Amino acid sequence: MEDASSALWKDTCVMSLLNDAMETVAYVNKSVVSDGYGGTKTEWTEGATFQAAITFDTSMQARIAEKQSVTSLYTITTSRDMVLEYHDVLRRQRDGKIFRVTSDGDDKYTPISATLDMRQVTAEEWELPKNG
Repeated sequence: MEDASSALWKDTCVMSLLNDAMETVAYVNKSVVSDGYGGTKTEWTEGATFQAAITFDTSMQARIAEKQSVTSLYTITTSRDMVLEYHDVLRRQRDGKIFRVTSDGDDKYTPISATLDMRQVTAEEWELPKNG
């Protein structure tokens, strides 16, 4: 059985690795605006930024799901206070890759009492629709 200081050290190492994996991500917001001719058009604009770690899921379950046309192959990890919602669209600043959240941000997070501060959602790589 490990003592409290050993457990704290492990949590600190995990948090350090998690912090090192974080990078800047921005919301991509959808809005419908006038097209100037009596109709409307959809615009996608970059919004607020935050820190997240985005990892590709290479597990056997993910590979099987991919063969069955399920595309939730990424895990997005944020701090506990950053609640992403189903269908949120995000752009990773480093490479411009776009992701769409495919799970509910209230489903998987560490408890308040934990020293490990994280929340996770699944996501798919996504393309902004050309016509809305």
